[in-house]
Amino acid sequence: MNTDHMQRANNIVDRVLRALFRRLLLSAAMVVPCGVYGQMPVAGYDDRQIDSLFQDAVTIEEIVVTAPRTLEIVPAQRLEGAVLQKLGNHNVADAIRYFSGAQIKDYGGVGGLKTVNIRSMGSEHVGVFFDGMQIGNAQNSVVDLGRFSLDNMESVSLYNGQKSAIFQSAKDFASASAIYMETRRPVFDSTRTDNLKFTLKGGSFKTVNPSVLWEHKFGDRVRMSANADYLYSSGEYKYRYTNLDGYDTVAVRSNSDVKYFRGEATVFGDLDDGEWRGKAYYYSSERGYPGAVVREQPGKLFCEGRQWDTDFFVQGSLMRRPVPFYSFSLKGKYAYNYMHYLEDSDNNKYINNHYRQHEAYVSSANMFSIFPWWSADLSVDFQWNRLDADLVDFVYPSRYTLLAAAATSMQFSRVSVQASLLYTHVTDVTRRRGQQAGAKNRFSPTVIVSYKPFRRHDLSIRAFYKNIFRMPTFNDLYYTEIGNASLKPEDAVQYDAGVTYARKWHRGWGTVHFDAQADFYFNQVKNKIIAYPGVSQFRWTMINLGYVEIRGVDIALGGMLRRGDFAVDVRLNYTYQDAQDLTDPDEEYYGNMIPYIPDHSGSAIVGLAWRDWSLNYSFIYTGIRYVTRANTLQDYVPAWYTHDVTLSRRIKLQRAALLVSLEVNNILNQQYEVVNCYPMPGTNFRLIVSVTL
Repeated sequence: MNTDHMQRANNIVDRVLRALFRRLLLSAAMVVPCGVYGQMPVAGYDDRQIDSLFQDAVTIEEIVVTAPRTLEIVPAQRLEGAVLQKLGNHNVADAIRYFSGAQIKDYGGVGGLKTVNIRSMGSEHVGVFFDGMQIGNAQNSVVDLGRFSLDNMESVSLYNGQKSAIFQSAKDFASASAIYMETRRPVFDSTRTDNLKFTLKGGSFKTVNPSVLWEHKFGDRVRMSANADYLYSSGEYKYRYTNLDGYDTVAVRSNSDVKYFRGEATVFGDLDDGEWRGKAYYYSSERGYPGAVVREQPGKLFCEGRQWDTDFFVQGSLMRRPVPFYSFSLKGKYAYNYMHYLEDSDNNKYINNHYRQHEAYVSSANMFSIFPWWSADLSVDFQWNRLDADLVDFVYPSRYTLLAAAATSMQFSRVSVQASLLYTHVTDVTRRRGQQAGAKNRFSPTVIVSYKPFRRHDLSIRAFYKNIFRMPTFNDLYYTEIGNASLKPEDAVQYDAGVTYARKWHRGWGTVHFDAQADFYFNQVKNKIIAYPGVSQFRWTMINLGYVEIRGVDIALGGMLRRGDFAVDVRLNYTYQDAQDLTDPDEEYYGNMIPYIPDHSGSAIVGLAWRDWSLNYSFIYTGIRYVTRANTLQDYVPAWYTHDVTLSRRIKLQRAALLVSLEVNNILNQQYEVVNCYPMPGTNFRLIVSVTL
């Protein structure tokens, strides 16, 4: 071949490569979800930047690219923005009560421990994430959701299975369900660089809760939010119950006082091709843990204790998209937790223990947009945990955890498919040889499918399968009195089939929105570990049930009407669950309900707004439960329900805005217990005054 022919061939190849490269960039730009980065341009390169990658310019025909609408394969239950603030909730645990399939274990009062159990899988299977990183507790896997305020929270979301977005850390794939808390991102008008908000809350139980929020803008790309609050409450309230002799007893809940200080600061930064975020959090508290009520001896309590906590963590994340078809994320965190528990009563032996936890965590996630309809992600996480305690014969365990997740997502016009494979390696090290649990290696697959049968109707049908395992905690394995180093991990399998429908109508008189969601699920848990407090909240009892099956239905309905200055929002949730112990057909407990799981539960939220006024009503119902596997009359816990109302008004001042709210909770003064022998408050109120500058 002569030189002219070779040059002509090279020119043709060069033109073809340029055209293919331009098509690839434009297609990849359409694949990367716009929601991954808040203020990122849709495409990372303009035409001149693309052409500069080659030595010579080339002209090609115009390309028209279309992309299918991204389907949310796993829809979230979410409370956010104004709806979240109007509910009159004290903390994140209060908000989660309105999600279907979720049960809150509340041990009473403002300072009582509050944990969440979703679809009867147990609190240990719920990942709790704060601004994208999981809150850990290697000691017992319990996260007290009562410690997280809603004052500066933008949204609280619940996902079953896992999130729809595959661009996430390996930790996000490692839970049966997850709670996501997001800090409010500062918003400024064109003339302001600072926002200030002062809030004072007070009410029943001698509760006083001042807080301050400061938001500042450093130029166009960096913003900061700092929030601090202090709370004191005596926690004393009257309660009534019937003792074993059939007589009504009235007593006052004692040793339930709490005082805490919480402070956090978050910095948000925008880049040309991504964003970064840094966060520091500090929490310090002293509280009394009221004991269980002794019905045989009215007015007497079991095991009153006191607890001091100090929690601190710093975390940071960086997300970038250097080229349109590749995105990466880096995350890091260090956390320190200190707990001092003191118990000195006539009912039990003297306890005075100190616990210190350390955690270090790093994560890297990489997403590749291969085609407009196909993307893939590879994530690797490493975590180190250590627990120190002054217990007798304590083994001082350390845990090294490696997680690697490979995930892929394919989205067509009406069908979406996701699949992931999580690898988990766990190694424990103790000071005493031979007392550590053996190393664990597990592969956990997940497959999710969604189908949209109609183009013109927002109706989708979905299903997922997920296998996940849960490593026993340090308390499960190494606690000096109840630990068992040979304890097997829980192995859970989840099956889910659901449907989602939404529709919006625009009429001359207003706007109407309706959405509905229903899920049917079947869970299997092998080597199920049930953890519940014994004679005190601090000393837990571990029971291995062997094999549990959970069948359930979650239904959520929502509606909204807007007409001029008037608005109505309604949300209804209902859950049916049948969680059975099927370990041994020869046992008398075979087929019984597992502890604290109700057959029926539900909630309702109704919000009315007119100009600067808003009225919100909420209702929560939890059906009958049993406190042990025996399911006997002595273990029976009655159903309970509460009615709460919040009335608010916003007052616009010359240079500020004033918000005044009055909350009345448990209007009918129902006497009930979420956890047996831990009575909850009757009717109580709270007044909130907030000034925004």
